[in-house]
Amino acid sequence: MDEISGKGDAHGNLPGLNLIRGPGSLKTSLSGRSGARNSPSFRRLQSSRTPRRDFRSGSGSLQWIRSNRVVFWLLLITMWAYIGFHVQSRWAHSEHSKKGFVGYKGEAVGAKNQEDAAKELKSLGSKPHNLAVKEPTVGKNNKYSDSSDSKLPVRSISRIVKSSSRKKGRRMLKKVTPKTPAVVVENTENEPDDVIIPKRNTSFGLMVGPFGDVEDKILEWSPEKRKGTCDRKGRFAKIVWSRTIILIFHELSMTGAPLSMMELATELLSCGAYVKVVVLSKKGGLMSELDRRGISILEDKGEISFKAAMKADLVIAGSAVSSSWIEQYLRRNPAGSNQLVWWIMENRREYFNRSKNMLSQVKMLTFLSDIQSNQWLSWCKEEKIKLKSQPMVVPLSVNDELAFAAGIPCSLNTPAYSTEKMMGKRDLLRIEVRKEMGLSDNDMLIMTLSSVNPAKGQLLLLEAAHLVAERNVSQRDPIVIEKEFSLDSNQNQRTVNNVLGAGTLDLEANLTDTKVEAKRKPTSGASKKRKRKRSRSNGLSLRNDSETAKQDQRKLRRLLSDKTGAEEQSLKILIGSVGSKSNKVPYVKGLLRFLSQISNMSNFVLWTRATTRVASLYAAADVYIINSQGVGETFGRVTIEAMAFGLPVLGTDAGGTREIVEDKVTGLLHPLGHEGTYNLAQNIQYFLNNPSVRKKMGLLGRQKVQKKYLKHHTYSKLAEVFIKCMKVK
Repeated sequence: MDEISGKGDAHGNLPGLNLIRGPGSLKTSLSGRSGARNSPSFRRLQSSRTPRRDFRSGSGSLQWIRSNRVVFWLLLITMWAYIGFHVQSRWAHSEHSKKGFVGYKGEAVGAKNQEDAAKELKSLGSKPHNLAVKEPTVGKNNKYSDSSDSKLPVRSISRIVKSSSRKKGRRMLKKVTPKTPAVVVENTENEPDDVIIPKRNTSFGLMVGPFGDVEDKILEWSPEKRKGTCDRKGRFAKIVWSRTIILIFHELSMTGAPLSMMELATELLSCGAYVKVVVLSKKGGLMSELDRRGISILEDKGEISFKAAMKADLVIAGSAVSSSWIEQYLRRNPAGSNQLVWWIMENRREYFNRSKNMLSQVKMLTFLSDIQSNQWLSWCKEEKIKLKSQPMVVPLSVNDELAFAAGIPCSLNTPAYSTEKMMGKRDLLRIEVRKEMGLSDNDMLIMTLSSVNPAKGQLLLLEAAHLVAERNVSQRDPIVIEKEFSLDSNQNQRTVNNVLGAGTLDLEANLTDTKVEAKRKPTSGASKKRKRKRSRSNGLSLRNDSETAKQDQRKLRRLLSDKTGAEEQSLKILIGSVGSKSNKVPYVKGLLRFLSQISNMSNFVLWTRATTRVASLYAAADVYIINSQGVGETFGRVTIEAMAFGLPVLGTDAGGTREIVEDKVTGLLHPLGHEGTYNLAQNIQYFLNNPSVRKKMGLLGRQKVQKKYLKHHTYSKLAEVFIKCMKVK
């Protein structure tokens, strides 16, 4: 055995000196401490058991993988396939998928989305009833690509989508015929064509705006910052923090309900809630604004939205039109009615009829005004509908963006952007925008911003303006602005008196009496200073922001220095919103026919497009008109926005307008229909002749907004609703 061990093994082979050696060992198998008999290789050769691999070093597993080439290549192939799939998936779900790449959802390469296609066709003056699209191409030699001149109708267009093949173990591209068209363009018979209203003065009037760039330049406040800030200490923020909330939008038009729901989603996100939006109809132009604000939209309004609602802590439907979605959701999840809030923003009987079957199924109904709530409750009583709980009234409010631009204290104010500075910027904005509109200081601009349809009464407004232009209007009786505020406390009453004077608000008489008293009782300089300090301290204690009080005092002094009716002003009318999805084309054409038939009407009619950048328009206007017909406005979001900018309101004596506007205090009301046209003309003529009166009414309306219609007023009431319906953790 000694000879065999010294010269070779039993088969005549020499033992390996360095068979397996870890990288940390510096000794050979023939070192002084271990002989050939004690070496690991000798023990493995002489042992009858299955040899055990030596993994004492960290690279033992790697050495084993390298020794098994099949496993090694399988791992490499698996890693390569995973990396390729990951990169391709990320690309498909990113913005690049919309630009020349076929994504996960099977969008056509190079195909434009619905809104871009519609806008492009509108700019050409055509209607996209039968849109033709080129076949998507991938590469030069793609057998599915069409020639540059070939076109396919929408219904027969083929698209390229991705599918996975388990047998081949890779993703491949194939051509399929979709069940739905790759590009869907809605029929635009009910939408106005912007091209029928030229941008230059013709027989129809002048197209102006929007003035977003001017607004950003003067206010120095970029759109990215316009998201508002949450009051973390408030009750609303504590309730919605870390909760999942689903919001139901019935459409994305720039009208009251979608805009209000968008503001609610923005505030919820700001307060730390998880918000997902279900859009029942993508009709409208708010998609880009929702994307800018970071609001997530569920792609599917069917099963995916129902499953998301089942997992949510609260579901808020923002219109009576949402009744069909609510019905399908409760059919799948009857227990979900306890976490469902229905914020109804319509007041016509047709909306009640389409939603009456579901009114008794939801936990809470909320309305915008007392008039609307009483009307719906009376209809429920007629139909013998028993509600689960007593409805609540949650009025809309002026958002932080507009309050900030109007110089009203809000969460966006900082030392660099105080209310006094913002009021100065608002005055600069007014000068610049009116200059671009071609208006002079002697022009009184009356503005109406709403969808153009018969319910908004733009034609009746033009008829009233025609009466004013032809001077076929008699003078109405003088207006004495009486103190008719329904204030909650004596402190608020003293605030009005401090800014606008006591008794009847005939401020010129008050100012005259003050001058007479000053002549009778001359006082020393020290006493005058003490009186000024005392009056200034009272103003600080009666207002939330002292700078706003000083600014109002200065404005009041300036308007009192004007002589009432010293010089008659000329009338200008601004009508919006051109391009809104809620406009009625036949009605728009009727307005244009009326303007073309009457000479000189185009000299004082302006048009503006639908936009969310309305601060510049409010700043440039002098009077706002809400001429809604039928049952009137449900609430009138634009009404309180105009009042926030100090504009008096000319409105119909119906609906929510009657609740917001106090006749002969914050504006003037007139009857509905053609009967009210002459009264409206009289009110317009009165404001033309009495600029100081309309400024007083504007200041009173601004104060009412500060007391009732700011953001914290709305969300404090919404907090009460959420507590009753929120899912308990």
